[in-house]
Amino acid sequence: MSNYWMAAARSNKDLLDQLKKYNVVQSKRVEVAMRQTDRGHYSKIKEEAYNDTPHPIGWGATISAPHMHAKALELLEDHLKPGSKVLDVGSGSGYLCSCLSRMIGNTGKVIGIDVIPELVDWSVENVKKDDPDLLTSGRIALKAGDGWKGDPENAPFDAIHVGAAAQSIPKALTDQLKEGGRMIIPVGVNEQWLMQVDKEKDGSISKKKIFEVRYVPLVKKDQPQS
Repeated sequence: MSNYWMAAARSNKDLLDQLKKYNVVQSKRVEVAMRQTDRGHYSKIKEEAYNDTPHPIGWGATISAPHMHAKALELLEDHLKPGSKVLDVGSGSGYLCSCLSRMIGNTGKVIGIDVIPELVDWSVENVKKDDPDLLTSGRIALKAGDGWKGDPENAPFDAIHVGAAAQSIPKALTDQLKEGGRMIIPVGVNEQWLMQVDKEKDGSISKKKIFEVRYVPLVKKDQPQS
């Protein structure tokens, strides 16, 4: 991933070609899902849509850089099987929900939750532009919610992705993992780490630091929005 900053493209195809060239995307399944999901539909800054950098999408939120999305998908890949149920916390633009849905197929379900209702509405429009069948088929559901609380009514989940940094790992989210499930979550305040959290078959939790990151905070529903 060391050359990710060199990826600057004018189209989704060109972006993925470069990410492959720089060895950022290594999984074929992840590559296919990202090629099928045009980032241009999920960006508010079109000239930044195909660069490998994060950028603002409004309401104090950002869309993560493509290399971070690719890494998250690859870390979750073994838990993204046909028919899997996935939770995307801080779903933002809706981009990763679409990628996740394509990896788990027609029988899978992705729930995307975000604390900002206006952002949820915008993400719905983005997915409609990209592939409306993902919504009409029920493969993706996007709704407003407190990411710290997860989505207990649809739990348990085979995989959980969190797209904003929590001060600590929310217990509600580990509770909502299936036994054998995995969560990828940035954790920390001044120093943040991308964490891999696995729920073992006996229900115990194991944690692994992946690398240092910088994400916007995971906002609680009762906190004011900037």
